[in-house]
Amino acid sequence: MTLRTCRSAGLLAVAALLLAACGARPESNEPAGDVPHGYVEGAEETAEAQSRLVVADADTGAVHVLDLITEKVVPAGRVDGVRGVLGDGRFGYLSGRDESVRVVDSGSWMVDHGDHVHYYRAPAREVGALPGKEPLAAVSDPVVSAVSFPDGTTTLLDRAKLDKGSVAELGKIVRPAHPGTAVPYRERVLASVAEPGQQHARGVRVHDRQGKPVAEIATPCPELQGQAVTRRGVVFGCADGALLVTEKDGTFTGEKIPYPRQVGPAERATRFTHRPGSATLAAPAGERAVWVLDAARRTWRHLETGPLAAVNAVGEGAPVLALTKDGVLRAFDAATGAEQARTQLMPPEATALATPGIQVDTTRAYVNNPSSGEVYEIDYNDNLRRARTLTVSGKASHIVETGR
Repeated sequence: MTLRTCRSAGLLAVAALLLAACGARPESNEPAGDVPHGYVEGAEETAEAQSRLVVADADTGAVHVLDLITEKVVPAGRVDGVRGVLGDGRFGYLSGRDESVRVVDSGSWMVDHGDHVHYYRAPAREVGALPGKEPLAAVSDPVVSAVSFPDGTTTLLDRAKLDKGSVAELGKIVRPAHPGTAVPYRERVLASVAEPGQQHARGVRVHDRQGKPVAEIATPCPELQGQAVTRRGVVFGCADGALLVTEKDGTFTGEKIPYPRQVGPAERATRFTHRPGSATLAAPAGERAVWVLDAARRTWRHLETGPLAAVNAVGEGAPVLALTKDGVLRAFDAATGAEQARTQLMPPEATALATPGIQVDTTRAYVNNPSSGEVYEIDYNDNLRRARTLTVSGKASHIVETGR
């Protein structure tokens, strides 16, 4: 019996209790009759997360979805000249040569009700495309998916229609050209705001789900770039640190988490990665170091890693994972900065062909080898042990994990 099978068996009883507790009060948008709370038409509810990877081959443009439980690989279309893939927990958003973003439904997702979570699986499929080139961010809540572009625009998509297999626009946020971002949060959309003639955002504005401005965060965030959604609030990268935006009783406020020292433009945290739900974030600090932001404690730590290829943070009390350009995966203590473990994961030339990524969930990390079709499953709690080597046809140039 595998570790995942053991975990599945242990969780079946828990899932049954949760479903029983949820079944008494179906939501108004669910079908009539005795159905469990969290019901999704056409999907199978499961006892544990149905993690999958959306994998794209930069050479051929082929897109596949890799099931991390069954190891089954299914084709999910083709994107010519694919340059990258973003994920929102269920959908992959792929950019290529043309002026559109292809959307792929991975068929795995979770519904978080706060005190418990529902997990679902369905067949992977292509959904469609939306206009725009090389999106900077794609972030969703149960109602809206926000896809942001370098020209300052954000397209707001109807999440319910995405779930059913079509791309439909709810609204659009249009701002002066800058590397903007927008994040659905607490029934609103938080979006960077810039002034005409300025190349950088100065702060955050609150919009409704159709894109209409309704309020502005008073705390400034000069040269805003980068974002992350945590259970503590939404984090935005600023020239002078990070801005943490929270909501209480319908009012949104911002709190600045300043850098511990003066930080130049090349060292700023502008690309945050983290385990979904965690409040510990990682971001490159130039080419040879990493910033670790603890949003719960409002603190920064600077880690020297050596020439950096990819980074991610597992969470509170767990390691920060850094892949350096020599192909070595390293684990660092987020609190002390001490290196805890290392392993030679791929040849150095693999990191020069394309930028690998590190995807993290509650038990494993996944690192793609851009020079091959291999994806390495890493047990970060066991000295970076390689638990499995998963393969897809062609090359695993770009990956994103879903179902979390």
